[in-house]
Amino acid sequence: MRAYLSLIFLAAPLLVHAAEPLKLQRAPLPNPPWPAGDERGMGNQMGTATWGRCAWHMTLPGAQVYELSQLRSNTMPLSTFAGPYVVKPKPTSGIPLTAHAFNGETMNEGAEPAQQGTQFDPLGHFASFRQPWDGKMPFPAENAVYYGGFTQREVKPTPDSPLLRLGMDKVPPIITSAVLLDAKALVGKGQPMKAGEVVSVKHIEDMLKAQNLTHRGILPGDVLYIHTGWGDYWRDPDTDKTYYSKAPGLSYEAARYLTDKRIVAIGLDTPFIDAVPEGMLQGKGAPAEGTPPALPFAIHHHMLTQAGIHHIENAKLDEMARDKVWLSCTMVLPLLEKGAAGSAIRPVAIGVPTAVAKK
Repeated sequence: MRAYLSLIFLAAPLLVHAAEPLKLQRAPLPNPPWPAGDERGMGNQMGTATWGRCAWHMTLPGAQVYELSQLRSNTMPLSTFAGPYVVKPKPTSGIPLTAHAFNGETMNEGAEPAQQGTQFDPLGHFASFRQPWDGKMPFPAENAVYYGGFTQREVKPTPDSPLLRLGMDKVPPIITSAVLLDAKALVGKGQPMKAGEVVSVKHIEDMLKAQNLTHRGILPGDVLYIHTGWGDYWRDPDTDKTYYSKAPGLSYEAARYLTDKRIVAIGLDTPFIDAVPEGMLQGKGAPAEGTPPALPFAIHHHMLTQAGIHHIENAKLDEMARDKVWLSCTMVLPLLEKGAAGSAIRPVAIGVPTAVAKK
């Protein structure tokens, strides 16, 4: 008996660091469908239950903080869908007859900081048409339909209007448990996934098994991070222009699978979440295999306009993957900017490296 108890105590740290206690995993969360007029999507699930899971990871011995944001600068990789990003330092200034000096910066006209660097998509970032646009001008924006069935008139009634619904000001603070899956290790066999390559449902289930997460799985209210390795191509200064020209991403079937799992947000170390094969952005290549017709950015379409799941793009996941921090508490606090269609973010995760957990 003494030997048996000794084995239990020796194994306890491994069990403790593997996943939250069942009581926390099984704490009830609100279930969809959400009330009419909802603007929070899967964010409705966050509350004491997800905060409890989060707090558990924060208080474990050996927990560390991981920065999940790329460093922002004028020379970082820039989105092909956004304007130039030029932050210009102002000269040090002062206030007459005071002992104060202060510094600041300006930004160029046309910059879209909310769509550059590590950033967050609210549900109003994307809309859809019931029929594909034929490409003839004027663009039929008035026919756009958003998450929850909101119309263009309800969301953005004029070209210069902010988002009256589904903007950044409707996004709750994301404080919840997170799962990190290492697709670079399993799918890429230690190398970054290839441009246009997709993370499938089978890949997700195989990664859960390989990382000893099958029993816990992906819980409602989780944020899911997927490390594809594409972040290895983030260069500053961005001299080769590779990072934003193409990328791996999530498969359409995986997006539907994760909707059933009721995740709050999906974050990849890629610029699109969608897979973008070589030449697709230049009109010289087709979307990834399995992409529905007329929906080249099918993951944006499904998660933002149909499922109510937010996107975290250009996440920096290499350090967490290196330390095998498969489970963590993550905090994502987008700017509370009224009517904005995106936000720069500095997400963090707090979790225990596998090497520390085994001590």
